[in-house]
Amino acid sequence: MTDVNTVSRAPDRRWLILGVIAIAQLMVILDLTVMNIALPSAQRALHFSTVDRQWVVTAYSLAFGSLLLLGGRLADLLGRKVTFLIGLAGFAGVSAIGGASVNFTMLVTARACQGVFAALLVPSALSLLTTTFTEPKDRGKAFGIYGAIAAGGSAVGLLLGGALTEYLSWRWTLYINLVFAGVAFVGGALLLQRHPSRVKPKLDIPGVVMVSSGLFCLVYGFSNAATHDWTTPSTYGFLIAGVALLIVFAFWQGRAPNPLLPPRVVLDRNRGGAYLSMFIAASGMFGTFLFLTYYLQQTLGYSPVVTGFAFLPIAGGIATSANISTIVLMPRVGPKPVVATGMLVAAGAAVWFAQLGAHTGYVGGVLGPLIMTGVGLGMVIAPSINTGTYGVAPQDAGVASASVTVGQQLGASIGTSLLNTIFASAVTSYIAAHVASARLIGRQALAGLALAHGYDTAFWWTAGILAGGSIVAAILFRPGPLFSRNTPPAGQAGNQAGDWKPEVEAGPAISA
Repeated sequence: MTDVNTVSRAPDRRWLILGVIAIAQLMVILDLTVMNIALPSAQRALHFSTVDRQWVVTAYSLAFGSLLLLGGRLADLLGRKVTFLIGLAGFAGVSAIGGASVNFTMLVTARACQGVFAALLVPSALSLLTTTFTEPKDRGKAFGIYGAIAAGGSAVGLLLGGALTEYLSWRWTLYINLVFAGVAFVGGALLLQRHPSRVKPKLDIPGVVMVSSGLFCLVYGFSNAATHDWTTPSTYGFLIAGVALLIVFAFWQGRAPNPLLPPRVVLDRNRGGAYLSMFIAASGMFGTFLFLTYYLQQTLGYSPVVTGFAFLPIAGGIATSANISTIVLMPRVGPKPVVATGMLVAAGAAVWFAQLGAHTGYVGGVLGPLIMTGVGLGMVIAPSINTGTYGVAPQDAGVASASVTVGQQLGASIGTSLLNTIFASAVTSYIAAHVASARLIGRQALAGLALAHGYDTAFWWTAGILAGGSIVAAILFRPGPLFSRNTPPAGQAGNQAGDWKPEVEAGPAISA
């Protein structure tokens, strides 16, 4: 057995561990969006250009996305408690450095280092959850909570970023991580137990180089497309290189003696469907966040704090449906109908959003589809995380957890850049077609109509992407429940009194 960290099966301890994992996950998810609203203030303080501003966000996502599989495998090889605590301590340290930044280079470097430690922390946290909660009933509750945080944390980040920037300073969007990381570190150090590994860790170095480089090129290429043209060499060149490297990586994994991502992890239909569903759902979710942020601030004139509050209904919808999906629906019908239906609900919400106009109010045009989006995404993300980490061998739990997050990161990058390009093209085309109207209604009114047309076009595309995701889920996921209380998951042993548990080294413990 490669990983032999263990935690007590005592119910109180397990739920305390869930609290620790939830705090760590929330911290990482918050940092995907918490800096967005703070960027204008940071730009004024550190005197960097608008062109450079995107790198404060991109540096984090580049490092995070490209190193996730490496972080997942290190969690499997070195032990999840070790990598979890290292990730927390490192994330807190570089957050403090970022908050104290005196120039642009210092801030971007700190953000990139945040991404490095997040890539180590997130797979460790999710694999700890996977190996701590094995009974189907408790697993459903735990993954419902985790899925709600994974999906709704970004919306909370917008609120927190706005409040910290407006009432304290943009620097507190980074300093706040010291609080989250400190609480999670103390809890992890006290609650998690580690046993020395009997197997000397082996790492697939060629695989690490290929997949990390390939993911870096893909994330960079799509991030670059959001601010440059698709025909720019720095866009299509990196995209082509990324695809080529990942193809070579896939070929190598079938032949490597110690593969970084064993084919057995991704070739299972349920897990493959879960990873692809996460990718598609993240594309729609982060695209929705992007355009609604613009709409609420530019069209409705909301302040950063009010914008953050306006997003809270989506977090409520996600939390509710994520728990109902994993606790009530998944044990009865499995992921296939749940995820496919969730995609359709989210697609319907995007169609509703596509009716936004230049003067549509929040209650009349935003609140309803916002809640509907949360309900749909909660039905997709929490069950996909559960399914994507289910049934893997203990030594693969970390890399399976990383694969779920890779899908989310790539979906966020690709969805944001693709939909942003569609939005910009629609706005430009509308203005060009109606330039004569500017003399009658004024340039400002024309700009408002053009923006509304851009939002509507982007949301129609979002609806199409999510509807396609429903078809993918219906095809890939196997029919029927994922698990039963009388059947252990694939690759794990133990069946006593109607409950299964993974094989462990000694005593009443769970591999961690």
